[in-house]
Formats: sequence, structure tokens, C-alpha cells
Amino acid sequence: MPNYITIDEFKKGEITIGEIKSAEMIEGSDKLLKLSVDLGEERPRTVVSGIRKYFEDPSALVGVKCAFATNLEPRPLMGIPSEAMILAVSNDETFSLLRVSDATTPGMRVK
Repeated sequence: MPNYITIDEFKKGEITIGEIKSAEMIEGSDKLLKLSVDLGEERPRTVVSGIRKYFEDPSALVGVKCAFATNLEPRPLMGIPSEAMILAVSNDETFSLLRVSDATTPGMRVK
């Protein structure tokens, strides 16, 4: 049985399109990458994500536009405050970021 929520509960979440400006490995971690993401705001946000195993070369993420959960409470990972969460899907065989077309601009909201 699905765990239904109301439309008002759904509207509380903010999903925003961001463009990854930089991506780097975090020393001491084999799971995490540190991303700098343009979300159409005054300054880029830092996002720490456990997606390292899917990217041999983190620089391949630079310029990628995808969806981020942007109204989560910041959480430190490896001492680095993460200010959003990148959205992706995965199972034992597949991993994919929720990418959008190049025509989208950072800061656009998912409706």
C-alpha cells in the first residue's frame, strides 16, 4: 500500500534545477563528492553526495543540470555542510541523476 501524502504536504518540498559548477573528491572518503552547485541564487551551494562510486572522474559532472532538493536542513558530512541533496535513482545495476535539458536554467522549480 502506498504511503500517501496530501498535495499540501508535497508542496512543502522544494525541488530546484541546479548546474554543477565543480565536483571534487573528499579526502578520506571513498563514497562522497563535494559539489558546488548554481541554483540561481546569489552564491553557489555546497552539496556533499554519496555518488563517488559512479564517477571515476568527478569533473565529468561539471556543467550537468539536474534536480536538487533545496529546502532540507543543512547537514554536515565529513565536516562539510551540505546545503541541498542531489536527486538520483538507482538499483543494483543502474544509476542515473535526474537530469534536465540544457534549455532549463538554474533556479527553475519543479512543479
